[in-house]
Amino acid sequence: MKFDLTATDLHSKARAGVITTDHGQIHTPIFMPVGTVATVKGVFHRDLKDEIKAEIILGNTYHLYLRPGLDVLKAAGGLHKFSAWDRPILTDSGGYQVFSLAENRKLTNEGCTFRSHIDGSKHMFTPENVMDIQRVIGADIIMAFDECPPGTATYEYAKKSLDLTQGWLGRCIKRFDETEGLYGYSQTLFPIVQGCVYPDLRRKAAEHAAALDREGYAIGGLAVGEPAEKMYEMIEVVNEILPSTKPRYLMGVGTPVNILEGISRGVDMFDCVMPTRNGRNGMLFTSEGIINIRNLKWRDDFSPIDPNGSAFVDTTYTKAYLRHLFISDEMLGAQIASMHNLAFYLWLVRESRAHILAGDFAQWKEMMVPKLSVRL
Repeated sequence: MKFDLTATDLHSKARAGVITTDHGQIHTPIFMPVGTVATVKGVFHRDLKDEIKAEIILGNTYHLYLRPGLDVLKAAGGLHKFSAWDRPILTDSGGYQVFSLAENRKLTNEGCTFRSHIDGSKHMFTPENVMDIQRVIGADIIMAFDECPPGTATYEYAKKSLDLTQGWLGRCIKRFDETEGLYGYSQTLFPIVQGCVYPDLRRKAAEHAAALDREGYAIGGLAVGEPAEKMYEMIEVVNEILPSTKPRYLMGVGTPVNILEGISRGVDMFDCVMPTRNGRNGMLFTSEGIINIRNLKWRDDFSPIDPNGSAFVDTTYTKAYLRHLFISDEMLGAQIASMHNLAFYLWLVRESRAHILAGDFAQWKEMMVPKLSVRL
């Protein structure tokens, strides 16, 4: 993997660049639709490419390990072939899911034992086998195994957690560097910077990660219960230390406003379930504000879903029709809303990139943030 920094905004830390992988290029800043179980829920890959214009999607190690399982993925030739997606893929380490979904989990220096949320079967994740699992899944960019403490964790817990994560990171790198990919293309390992909401822990984690000189870095453990301003502060602390020549990935974030604030602080890559999860519940993100399509006010609004939208669903269907689908529990409603939201998120990062290249990102962002927060 290679990263070329193209431009930096004059009045913020926002950057535009290009990540090159064996499955294609990724123009940053970028948003990655979340395809937890080998699919972005409710969206065809054709539409991901043509309408949403996704350049990379995310898969989840925990879920894919449990179902369909490594034997199926390996026999298929990896996740790209299994899911018929020929562009880049990133997998997270499964650490967040182990700590948030799994039952009866137990943490030790060796790793984490847990019971599946699906059938209660017992499993163990270690830094070594998580690398092996991600080799089998075959994503272009993979994550180190880490613990993700809650945003409300005490300093003592966060410090102990960071020590564990840093110990695991060394073992992840050792295992990754002594193994090779299984499918004839290269994979890249990103360390994850943890440290909760404590600046000294974040600095320690960022310095430790930067010294390892990997091809890119992830910032984890944010948007997990802490105030937004604290999240922005931690991003600033970390990005002062992480090398400017490498891509920075902010994990699991967030709202359109979060993304613009992250970009302005030097983040290059984002993922979040909000576009699809909120879309399935009738919340639409648009350039003029937020719509709850279930509200009665849209019942006889025959204007397009989003006249400024970039996907065909935005101008083909009306707000009234989409509301009808939701009120009637028709699955097409969730599909339309998901496609719209994903297309909007990808539009937002493309526009951000265009304004970074034009040199006026900071001014554009200040104009956009209030609009994106309005409920229509």
